[in-house]
Amino acid sequence: MAPEKVTVEVEGRTLGLSNLDKVLYPGTETTKGEVLHYYATVAPVLLPQMRDRPVTRIRFPEGVGGISFFEKNLPSGAPEWLPRVTIGSHSSRGSGDSVTYPLVTNVAALTYLVNLASLELHVPQWQVQDDHPTNPDRLVVDLDPGAPAGLSECATLALAVRERLHTLGYDRTIPVTSGSKGLQIYAALDGSQSSDEVRDGMRELAQALTRDLPDLVVWKMTTSLRKGKILLDWSQNVAAKTTICPYSLRAKDRPTVAAPRTWQELEADDAAPGRLQQLDYEEVLDRLDKDGDLMESITES
Repeated sequence: MAPEKVTVEVEGRTLGLSNLDKVLYPGTETTKGEVLHYYATVAPVLLPQMRDRPVTRIRFPEGVGGISFFEKNLPSGAPEWLPRVTIGSHSSRGSGDSVTYPLVTNVAALTYLVNLASLELHVPQWQVQDDHPTNPDRLVVDLDPGAPAGLSECATLALAVRERLHTLGYDRTIPVTSGSKGLQIYAALDGSQSSDEVRDGMRELAQALTRDLPDLVVWKMTTSLRKGKILLDWSQNVAAKTTICPYSLRAKDRPTVAAPRTWQELEADDAAPGRLQQLDYEEVLDRLDKDGDLMESITES
């Protein structure tokens, strides 16, 4: 029996959407149609986070818990109208290979990719201009807890990271709970630094915080060092790396989101641990209605 298809028009593009009743999150019985609806609703704030950034997707054709795969290249059969950019590989092996990535510039492109069960959208911290990567326009510090440490310990460390970033002159910062275990801190950049320079600066910050807070922080990836501590992952600023895009869904038991938060929320958790929790897509949409786009303060217009 052929998959059920619905034909829709999105921004003047005709798209065939399939299997809208397919459950992609078994734990909450969230369907593909609900996932598509979330992404269409959140598009006004999600698209600025992906603007001019090559998008790597993690696809889950059978839903969360089933087979999944990373996809960097443009999907086979992609329509001609889908924006794209071809970029030389950042591989350290220097193979000289190139990758043709999709660029998600509008709701039609977003809908096309999500219809392929692209639940997670990952982007670098740099953009492309005239088909070439630019210097990064933002930095990211990823806080990854090792059990039994969790989100509350990440919140405490995030406040210390914010102070260090402010000391370094990074005044526009925003925390984002990752939708997984930890959180990220983003800061706006002026484009004057290369990815390598940003990486080196964040590695020095991680090393300094490891010296000052040795019971809380590690800067090395070594698994044996991470029990009960927070890995301050400076390496997300390497040009070849991507990070979950703010407002993207995560492929977890429930449809959680990489959700921008306020510093006041982290301060409240630091005072009374346990308040800060990962948010699902319904909570994120409710917050958008009440608070607007918290990422706007570090996003170029």
